[in-house]
Amino acid sequence: MARDPLPPVAIALSFIDAINHGDIDRLGSLMTEDHRLRVLDEPDLVGRDANVEAWHGYASSFPNYVIYPQQVTENGDRVAVLGYTTGSHLGLPDEEERNLTLIWIAETAHGAIARWQLVDDTPDARGQYGFFGETSGPR
Repeated sequence: MARDPLPPVAIALSFIDAINHGDIDRLGSLMTEDHRLRVLDEPDLVGRDANVEAWHGYASSFPNYVIYPQQVTENGDRVAVLGYTTGSHLGLPDEEERNLTLIWIAETAHGAIARWQLVDDTPDARGQYGFFGETSGPR
């Protein structure tokens, strides 16, 4: 029998899996009703419906978008994922885009993602979220 609710790290990785598969219905089912998305320094996009609509647009515009997790840390209800993407809005060849690392922060509540935030990968951010050393994989 499946664990309910899933642990925060499982929820965060399920969220990434839904993004990677362009499964927006599943993505929406993993969001709280008051879900917040923050991309770097942009204002939060608030609400499940608004976020689902935004993800529909992003997934249809960038169907090859994939998040590649390289390191994952967990602290209570917060999960941080260090990795890179390909196929994003940046329009870069995959070989170039994979050299740009990011940190995704998932704050969970009641078995869902309450906040999904993208943070620049800096030494300070790595320290704040518990990442140490170099990332692995294609560079």
